Amino acid sequence: MSCNDEIMVFSGTANLPLAEKVAEYLGHPLNKIDIKHFPDGETFCQVTEGVRGKDVFVIQSGSPEPNQSYMELFIIMDALKRGSAKRITAVIPYYGYARQDRKDQPRVPITARLIANLLETAGADRVLTMDLHANQIQGFFDIPLDHLKAEPIILDYIRDQHWAKPVVVSPDTGGAKTAYGYSRKLGCGLAIVAKQRTGDSTVDAFSVVGDVKDCDVIMIDDMTATGGTLSAAAKMCREYGARTVHAFVSHFPLTAKGVDRLMHETQLDELVVTDTIPLREGFDIANLPFKLTRLSVAPLIGEAIRRTHANESINDLFNHE
Repeated sequence: MSCNDEIMVFSGTANLPLAEKVAEYLGHPLNKIDIKHFPDGETFCQVTEGVRGKDVFVIQSGSPEPNQSYMELFIIMDALKRGSAKRITAVIPYYGYARQDRKDQPRVPITARLIANLLETAGADRVLTMDLHANQIQGFFDIPLDHLKAEPIILDYIRDQHWAKPVVVSPDTGGAKTAYGYSRKLGCGLAIVAKQRTGDSTVDAFSVVGDVKDCDVIMIDDMTATGGTLSAAAKMCREYGARTVHAFVSHFPLTAKGVDRLMHETQLDELVVTDTIPLREGFDIANLPFKLTRLSVAPLIGEAIRRTHANESINDLFNHE
């Protein structure tokens, strides 16, 4: 799918494999940019092609190393702005700092809002992102934001499995609305795991609302870092008689604690993640006690970029049936 010469697609270093897949979908090679990191940690960027009057897209995930990833993105956009790009769209497959979206304790920041302000200051004219941790983050922006969902990619995969008795499960009450949407589109039942978080990385699940006995559980969540919520919910579903447990998450910013938990504590049969974030270095896929499946969101992001450039609606990408 080729785009005309007025579009330019650049990538930071956070998730170059995904950016290359997006460029392949567009039929448009990544444009050239020179990014260096000096010994003292400073980042240098030089756009090596003319961008004057161009419609420019910069692909950069907010993980791993969100501080470095965002600073790199800000510097790239500043260079593009000073190079007289006509429009700059920040394509952020994973919006880092999304969990800091509210002031729930005294004297704490709303960092998700701060990132929005910094993106605008650095030169973004619009933002394209996927599966925000909280929908209200869209209201932090005074520029257009397109909020994509990995749902169509995940639904296609689930439908191809032809499980005998599927049931969609939300691993916590906060995801009930999303899980309900999946259950409606799949035409199956819905259950919710009630949980209580006992620490930053520990969760006690204590009941399942709904019937999962002898079912193939389809657990839906937007992200997992420590694996605490998924592991606790999977264990509870097993105790309530689930036959198999398949977890689906859009973002996979796995921590060292998460690696250990997934290797030794989880009762999942399968974990399905997308490629919005690169897999953590040292994560030994071959020795996992469950099946790990990676789905690519590159076609979805690529199509959204194409439609944005052509000033076409991308609403039907949000509402996949």
